[in-house]
Amino acid sequence: MITRFSSRLLPVGIAGVAILALWMPLGAQAPKSTMPSPGKGTLYVGVFPNHFKVIDEATGLVTGKIPFQSGMPRRTAMSRDKTRFYTVEAGMEKVEIIDIAARKTIDTFTMSTGNRKVRIKTLEPDPMHRFVMMVIRPVRKEIDRFVIEPSSLVQYDLSKHEIVKTVPWPKDEERENANIQFSPDGKFMYLFSEQDVLIFDATTFAQVDKWELSKPVEPGFGAFEFGQSDAYNDEPGFYTGIFQMQDPVQNRRIMGIGRVNLSAKKVDFFTLGPASQVGFTMAPGRKKAYGLFNEIGRYEFWTFDLENRRLAKRTEFAGRPRMSLKTSSNGEVLYIYNAGNTIDLYNAATYQYMKTITLDGDVTSDLFVVAPTPARPASTANGR
Repeated sequence: MITRFSSRLLPVGIAGVAILALWMPLGAQAPKSTMPSPGKGTLYVGVFPNHFKVIDEATGLVTGKIPFQSGMPRRTAMSRDKTRFYTVEAGMEKVEIIDIAARKTIDTFTMSTGNRKVRIKTLEPDPMHRFVMMVIRPVRKEIDRFVIEPSSLVQYDLSKHEIVKTVPWPKDEERENANIQFSPDGKFMYLFSEQDVLIFDATTFAQVDKWELSKPVEPGFGAFEFGQSDAYNDEPGFYTGIFQMQDPVQNRRIMGIGRVNLSAKKVDFFTLGPASQVGFTMAPGRKKAYGLFNEIGRYEFWTFDLENRRLAKRTEFAGRPRMSLKTSSNGEVLYIYNAGNTIDLYNAATYQYMKTITLDGDVTSDLFVVAPTPARPASTANGR
């Protein structure tokens, strides 16, 4: 069901949203008086050839590094409690688990043996650090040929260091990747299957429920299609991101932002306008989110006002052919990274370019922004 819905549709050009006069070309640093602070968190990012950089967010200075033993760090998932990285190296065969606070590797594993290489396409850690769910694709090298085995969705036990469960594909339809999320208590696993959400018991991995989002949620709607989301700033148990659907009345693709309550099976959705390929990252506090429109020769920042359920503005800027977007720990600064060895900072309110952090190697993983841990209140003399 939909709890709320806005029928406001904006025209393709979003007329009336002008390019800001304060926009500055890439490389022209804004006056210090106009620069907001990005926060007092810590940035972590994989860098060529074999480590993670640790960057002080307030100053933009590299303060340390975390060695990566297995090669070049690539696909990385941060645990829900933000204490560990689960990283797959560039060859897609080895996984390394890193204690973020200690800045060291605490475990490694691979499923490749001899002439059988097992490549890892998807990895999602259990919130309790008991196991990981992976989509794997084994390949065997024979004397005269390579044999590509079917891809599998498997549970890998971190204490036993072995696969303990293979979960059948829905409808026996094999796939290369999977979008997986766990409930905050780790009791359920949600598998986003095209337009449906399949719910599994995270102990037995028996399917216990199914949420058919492939069916229209209101008369006149088409089916939802899940788009990009930002799990790290979202509320546990929710999936917020850009959704697309077919408008059966006017026969066109439209897009909007949906906030999916996985346990209650509810969707809060509002439309934005005609469909576009726009990235999505949520700011801390979940009142705003930002998008990145990336088309060769045209690059735009988008600001989504989640409280008032609208696209607040969009502005063209001097981007680059490959880009990723993250918000700072206080939501006041936008980070542009990938590809290359730089992280560019922009004022989230005005889209002004602020400065660039230059690293000594190309970025190889996602950028992780970890906010400072809130200080505990001081104890009183009587212990209360």
